[in-house]
Amino acid sequence: MMMYIQINPELEMPIYEQLTMQIMIGIIRKELQDGDMLPSVRSLAADLGVNMHTVNKSYHQLEKKGLIQIIPKSGAVIRTISRRVTAEEQNRVSDSLKPAIVEAIVLGMKEEEITRLMKSIIQKMKEE
Repeated sequence: MMMYIQINPELEMPIYEQLTMQIMIGIIRKELQDGDMLPSVRSLAADLGVNMHTVNKSYHQLEKKGLIQIIPKSGAVIRTISRRVTAEEQNRVSDSLKPAIVEAIVLGMKEEEITRLMKSIIQKMKEE
C-alpha cells in the first residue's frame, strides 16, 4: 500500500471511520488502485497502534460500500473497477449529505456558497 495513513484520536470522528475515509481518499488520489492488496488487519492495526477490531470494522465498512473485497485467509483487495452507482448507494450518500447541507443553510450559507465549498473539498481531496 503506497499511502500514508494518519489517525487522530482527538477528532470526534471514530478511528474506524477515519481509517475508512483515508482509504477512500487513497482511492480517489489513485494511491490505491483496483487489485491492490490492503495490509492484513493485524499488520495495519500494529502499524497504526490501534485495536485489530477497529481495522476490521473499517474493512467491513469498505466491503459493504463495495470498495474492497475481503478474501478469507488472504486479505482485502481494492475493487473499484468502473461501475454504475446504484440507486441505493446514491440514496445512502444523499442521506449522509443532508444533515451537513441543512446545517449550512440554517447557518445562513447560500446555495452557491455550499456548492463552491463542496467543489473546494473535492479538489483538496484529489490534491493533498
